[in-house]
Amino acid sequence: MPTFSHDGIEFAYLDEGEGEPIVLVHGFGSTKEINWVGPGWVSTLTRAGRRAIAFDNRGHGASSKLYQPELYDPWLMARDVIALMDHLGLQRADVMGYSMGGRIGACAALTAPERVRSLILGGIGIHLVEGAGLPISIADALRAPSLEDVSDPTGRMFRAFADQTKSDREALASCIVGSRRTLSREEVSRIAVPTLIAVGTRDPIAGAARPLAALIPGAQAVDIPDRDHMLAVGDKAFKQAALAFLEERP
Repeated sequence: MPTFSHDGIEFAYLDEGEGEPIVLVHGFGSTKEINWVGPGWVSTLTRAGRRAIAFDNRGHGASSKLYQPELYDPWLMARDVIALMDHLGLQRADVMGYSMGGRIGACAALTAPERVRSLILGGIGIHLVEGAGLPISIADALRAPSLEDVSDPTGRMFRAFADQTKSDREALASCIVGSRRTLSREEVSRIAVPTLIAVGTRDPIAGAARPLAALIPGAQAVDIPDRDHMLAVGDKAFKQAALAFLEERP
């Protein structure tokens, strides 16, 4: 598995296909394989003639584990996206992020708009500005002695998932604390790249897509029918909307 280093952190990534590049940024507690390979995104994009690049965020998967919450600020993690592009010699790329990855993608589009050709935000809607997304109680669930000690339903879900994937639970607990940052309405109004927002209609974690799209000049919104936060990521309607958006954007 190829790797690159940035700010003293080692990142694992994959790079498949040929054509226009798109960088994929996974969500909290996930990995490049779980978020992008398993649900068929990498194969969908490469079959469409695109170069799919995905990496494990800091604290996740095969990348370095960090235990200070402040090191998981989305503005810092956005620099990881640009650093990967630098490593690969990419001047510009489309960027697609899911959930926490959407927060990171939005920060990347604001940090280096000249490097982001277009932005796809999946699993993150108006809660990008009106809420921090996943509840901080997940940190307590991750630090609990066992799954049986967790009563909160959302916490149980993420704890069980972390146990199943053999994730570093302390690194993830630090991440859920440090990544809980919203953007202001003024900040999202400055996103100047073509933007698509896609959220499941049964996803209370993300918040609705259309109110966020109304804040970003020219943004498009797509409702993913009858999908919650976990199931929306691999939905066929999401893939079709993303491919159409990539084909149509300038």
